[in-house]
Amino acid sequence: MAIIEHLVESPIVVREEVRSSFDVTRKIILAKDKPIIFENFNGRRVISNIYSRRDFFIKYFSLKDSRELFKFIIRAASSREELIRTDKRSWRHKLSSVEEIPFFKYFPEDGGSYITSSIIIANLRGVLNASYHRLMYLGEERFAVRLVPRHLYRMWRESIEYGEELQVAIVIGSLPEVALSGAISVEYGKNELEIASFMHKAREGKPLEVYEISGIPIPAEAEYVLVGRFTGNLVDEGPFIDITRTPDIVRKQPELVIDAVYSSENPIYHAILPGGYEHRVLMGLPREASIYASVSRVVPEVKDVVLTQGGCSWLHAVISIRKQHDGDGKNAILAAFAGHPSLKHVVVVDDDINIEDLEDVEWAIATRFQGDKDLVIIKNARGSTLDPSSENGIMTKLGIDATKPLGSKESFKNMYKDVLR
Repeated sequence: MAIIEHLVESPIVVREEVRSSFDVTRKIILAKDKPIIFENFNGRRVISNIYSRRDFFIKYFSLKDSRELFKFIIRAASSREELIRTDKRSWRHKLSSVEEIPFFKYFPEDGGSYITSSIIIANLRGVLNASYHRLMYLGEERFAVRLVPRHLYRMWRESIEYGEELQVAIVIGSLPEVALSGAISVEYGKNELEIASFMHKAREGKPLEVYEISGIPIPAEAEYVLVGRFTGNLVDEGPFIDITRTPDIVRKQPELVIDAVYSSENPIYHAILPGGYEHRVLMGLPREASIYASVSRVVPEVKDVVLTQGGCSWLHAVISIRKQHDGDGKNAILAAFAGHPSLKHVVVVDDDINIEDLEDVEWAIATRFQGDKDLVIIKNARGSTLDPSSENGIMTKLGIDATKPLGSKESFKNMYKDVLR
């Protein structure tokens, strides 16, 4: 029970039997950002919303605030900590089929039942990669895997060129450091599990333990582990309700065949609701750290970064800075787009603005921004294909510099805040 042991707040517990997968979806949505456990979903246990607030990781790693968390992620992503091989593992029970795992269809529009919390670990001739990919069940131990053109996609293509089937392991429900590291983007060839090992050592004082199968290191703590291979065949994947809560299209994607399935003693399945708070935190938090790092290179002090819920924790960012030079706001805008290329709109404010409070952000735009001087427009830029209004990911990007002029007078102060100090 690796997951439950590491919760930092009490979950909502649904004890009555739930049979409909759409009832599970509705209850997860209603739980918002609180963890929720289903004790009896068709006889099996399910948990969701574990990582639905970045506060989870702040508490888990005993950090002070989001800025410390960003620095911790940046440091971990640039570090390397060896893994400890072990013969012991929590997932030692062999199951007869993947259908013993309680994955399900989230929305009527989905193309099938999906595993959404799956971290795929691959080893291609010594190059290791661990990253999230959704899996749509096709029946008969086969899945369609969504591969965007990044590292695992490259490994899959190269394995075909070598005339090989790419061997992989799929981890569901491991330690929080594994969950976070699987969402971090690093250069090709860097092993994300070594990032998780750095995080584990920072928290526990020792590296991450892994159990090895066919040269693939797999975290020793996990709820479910699947061992399989990419066949080289392409199959239909989708539609799928993605992070924007709009349907992604049907595509031809690689086929994955599962050869063995393992579970822990009393497993609980981790279900990440597509487009939910947890999905958005796991996708967005590493990008908030990337934006923080990029803006920090051009602005002396960055106070905070938020990818907003209304912007799907992907397309809209708000950044607060301590301005020291005229032009810092616009430099921060350009750096933010460089730090997170999928970003569509960004607002930069002074450090007296609470960027978690969008009313305060809107107040800064209303009182400190002029469209003819403070708007940055970038046309025909590469952005995110997740934005349904883009044309294959090509979009117009906007930056709003809502910082006050240096040396500005009392007219830019929010007097309500002064009174309440």
